[in-house]
Amino acid sequence: MRVRPGKGSRPRTRRRPAHEDAVAAFVVAVDRGRYTCLVGDDVAEVPGAAGGRGARERREAARPVMAMRARELGRKGIVVGDRVSLVGDTSGRPDTLARIVRLEPRTSMLRRSADDTDEVERPIVANADQLVIVTALADPPPRPRMIDRMLVAAFDADIEPLLCLTKADLAAPDDLVSHYEPLGVPYIVVEKGGDLAEVRSRLNDRLSVLVGHSGVGKSTLVNALVPDAGRAVSHVNAVTGRGRHTSSSAVALELPGGGWIIDTPGVRSFGLGHVSIDNVLAAFPALSEGTVHCPKGCSHRGGECSLDAWVAEGHADARSLESLRRLLASRDGAPEDDPAPHPDGA
Repeated sequence: MRVRPGKGSRPRTRRRPAHEDAVAAFVVAVDRGRYTCLVGDDVAEVPGAAGGRGARERREAARPVMAMRARELGRKGIVVGDRVSLVGDTSGRPDTLARIVRLEPRTSMLRRSADDTDEVERPIVANADQLVIVTALADPPPRPRMIDRMLVAAFDADIEPLLCLTKADLAAPDDLVSHYEPLGVPYIVVEKGGDLAEVRSRLNDRLSVLVGHSGVGKSTLVNALVPDAGRAVSHVNAVTGRGRHTSSSAVALELPGGGWIIDTPGVRSFGLGHVSIDNVLAAFPALSEGTVHCPKGCSHRGGECSLDAWVAEGHADARSLESLRRLLASRDGAPEDDPAPHPDGA
């Protein structure tokens, strides 16, 4: 029997989807619940962008639009690099606010945890296809274990790594480069006032995220690549060897010659609590092959692990095994060493 609506009630009607007239946008900055989004033709030109599903196709100059997250998105987090769809006032005029009604599927997500015992993933950047690990060759000294951690994060996120060695005018890169040759990690070397042609070539037509601890020259590099970026530059403390945090949030910047970089705040730790042992092993492909001979449930930390024999037979570099075991030990709560005095981590 059909029940008739009660007095004063209305028959339910299907709501028109809020995103029917949505405009595609690219999130370039996030600040306290407000999202700076780029709207216009340049959005389609961001590497990896596919355009918002249902977004209007129109020719218009790129412009920044301030937006807030719509309630219907629930708890979905939005980070720099995300592609979203906006409704409402997308004119970009002062004191206007659009709404983000849809988060487009991501091609990648770079994450870290607070520490190695925390399994909660903390999103950093979305949709990057290259992770540029910026480390100084001196002042402050390189931290190979930090580099290893970022490499693991890159492999876990399916992002190609690139090692960027700065301050080559203060120290030679040979020792550190040899440390990562067994992993096949590509690298570029930068010195103060040097030519950045190779750097630009590596970044061209890509969406790259720059990560490094404070004082390594990351902001200096960003300012050289994007002259109007205005990123604050830190100085290294002569006593602690640490840099001062100068960038408080991630920001996406368009490169004059094509491509985008996402500059991130300097980090002093890079937790891997959310990364499985298998994904840690993925960062060391030569070692991963040798684990087929390990006993079931092997921790790869020693004992009955077959990786020692695998290395002794010449299938992989002993330094890679040492690095792998440092990472696995850290995942189990062992403290991570602070700045290493030289590249071999001794």
